[in-house]
Amino acid sequence: MSRKPIIEFKQFSFQYNSQSEPTLKDINVTIYEGEKVLVVGPSGSGKSTFAHCINGLIPNSYKGEITGSVIINGNKLEDASLMDLSFEVGTVLQDTDSQFIGLTVAEDVAFALENDEIPQQEMKNRVRRFAELVGLTNHLQHRPQDLSGGEKQRVSMAGVLINEVPLMLFDEPLANLDPATGQKTIEWIDELHETTQTTIVIIEHRLEDVLHRDVDRILVFDEGRVLYDGEPNALLQTDLLSEIGIREPLYVSAMKYAGVDLPQADALASVHKVAAPNLKAAMEEWQASMAYSKAVIDAESLLQIEKLSYRYGRRAPWVLKDVSAAFKKGEMVSIVGQNGAGKSTLSKVICGFVRTNDGKISWKGTDFSAYSIKERADKIGYVLQNPNEMISKTLLYDEVALGLVLRGFSAEIINERIEQILEICGLAPFRDWPISALSYGQKKRVTIAAILVLEPEMIILDEPTAGQDFKHYTEIMQLLETLCEHGVTIVMITHDMHLMLEYSTRVLVFSEGKIIADTKPVDVLTKAALTTEASLKETSLFTFAERLGMKKPYAFTEQFIAYDREVRKK
Repeated sequence: MSRKPIIEFKQFSFQYNSQSEPTLKDINVTIYEGEKVLVVGPSGSGKSTFAHCINGLIPNSYKGEITGSVIINGNKLEDASLMDLSFEVGTVLQDTDSQFIGLTVAEDVAFALENDEIPQQEMKNRVRRFAELVGLTNHLQHRPQDLSGGEKQRVSMAGVLINEVPLMLFDEPLANLDPATGQKTIEWIDELHETTQTTIVIIEHRLEDVLHRDVDRILVFDEGRVLYDGEPNALLQTDLLSEIGIREPLYVSAMKYAGVDLPQADALASVHKVAAPNLKAAMEEWQASMAYSKAVIDAESLLQIEKLSYRYGRRAPWVLKDVSAAFKKGEMVSIVGQNGAGKSTLSKVICGFVRTNDGKISWKGTDFSAYSIKERADKIGYVLQNPNEMISKTLLYDEVALGLVLRGFSAEIINERIEQILEICGLAPFRDWPISALSYGQKKRVTIAAILVLEPEMIILDEPTAGQDFKHYTEIMQLLETLCEHGVTIVMITHDMHLMLEYSTRVLVFSEGKIIADTKPVDVLTKAALTTEASLKETSLFTFAERLGMKKPYAFTEQFIAYDREVRKK
């Protein structure tokens, strides 16, 4: 039986009116009804533009020159309105704030049903059913804006899924989710695909996490072209992903380092099924050849928190409960845990955005509670999870310069610092761009740059690498590592378990407002109860080593990460 095409790109190119050359170049792609397709590529490769063509934002909202053709479920792109395509394509955006309509979660999820004049009782029943599917039953009367990043993502998913369209487009669905919730999301998308045969297109940097469940095909974009269109296993046998700056599954990199012949391997796309001749022996031999030790930070205490508690209102539940922690000069600390556990609230209390008398905060032994927000900002820089909440200027240069201008620095010093930081953050080519023209990931780097130019002693970053391709992830983390070497304390709120393992000297694990562990990164992987309670998930390296029956799976994980970092530095 022949398959019905649902997305057809034929010799398609697109050039934005504001750009000097096409963003998409001669694209020939056909996606068939019922397929699940993953789209990957570095920042600026054309993935988002490809998505905008599928959901009709091009040419209806973003204008430019089109050559070739696109047909979406029988609708010619140039002839279809946004309303026409809204009945064919449901889009879950990475930037969830721009997708909310209702005053409450229930209203937002019900929006499409209200437009279709669905009877109220049926509407309520369907809203409850979809809220339960995405784990939002207890949040239906909350404002979407008051939820955590991961909870916002799930509201958007429910609001789109309830419309039951034939084609679902997910734009970085994992970017703001904790590891366990991200894994459940991939499982749920897979279940949706299996039970409804909805065609699904996923655009995501976290390739390995998406491959937790099978996909039919992977499209690899780079510089506006499709470099690969095929099944996952054949792609992973090549070096294409690493060549263009996309992180391949960690266990695949480990197999390459150990000299395993990947064309002889089976099921490369699944850590639970991958097999190759003499695989265990090859991995243990490689592990035995590596020496590894991790430095211990022994430095002065910078920030001390004692018995800190906080809640948003007198009758609200406690978001932070009796939290105590210390941060030393020059260390890199990860804060991990499920969405809504209190991680971001702790940062807001430290920076003075919210105040509490329950507990004590000290900076180098002095009481920090009397410091104003500005005085705290001179000591501690804070980069929010959502870049849109930080940006106040129209142009990139002006945004990065703002803090220095307000502090009275000379134009010469401002320009010198900005040039250096933009180069480090991969933003130099966009120096004079309007921020509205940047991608979500590029906006994230702008906010990091705006803090780094102020040279604080401590920096708190909420999901510093969310939405970044592997090249920019590496550049940002190596920059932060260099700052650490110069005595700056880095605190990262993150859902990326590899980032935690690769760069942290210490980890604070949060669950329901409490610190349930203050430990070494590898210890987070070794305690199943801890991983479950904090909504984390073990890295594929540990899964891979344990499944092979290797003698030291924990040591293997740390050794790989240290080795991989050195390879990438070179």
